[in-house]
Amino acid sequence: MAYQRKQNKGETPKLDMTPMIDVVFQLLIFFVVTLKQEDIFSKLSAARPAPSTDERIKENPPELINVLVAPQGFVFNGRLMRLPELDRCIERLSGYSTSAMVVIKCTADSPHSFLIQVLDVCNKYKMTNLSIFSI
Repeated sequence: MAYQRKQNKGETPKLDMTPMIDVVFQLLIFFVVTLKQEDIFSKLSAARPAPSTDERIKENPPELINVLVAPQGFVFNGRLMRLPELDRCIERLSGYSTSAMVVIKCTADSPHSFLIQVLDVCNKYKMTNLSIFSI
């Protein structure tokens, strides 16, 4: 006698996804936990330059240069001076570092041309880190 198949009564077969999702999450957790991170920093070459023997760098260069623009002239390190003296001082300090902070403070009654002269001197010696305040 031949095998007779039961007749389908209109129900469609269902596949339960819950066990499959559980297995996928368990595999994901397993791979995350067992993953060995490669140490990237150990493979970087960090060749440092040789120390400089320049005598100017061994002295402590000034980190902050204050210039006050007043109606009478320029005040640099507490001394009142004219433009040629200020030019020589900035030239000497630019020999140490052109990236030192130059703070230019202008009084309300100082001529605008004095500020322009200070900016021209700073530009002449490639001083790039400038801040201008009005007091």
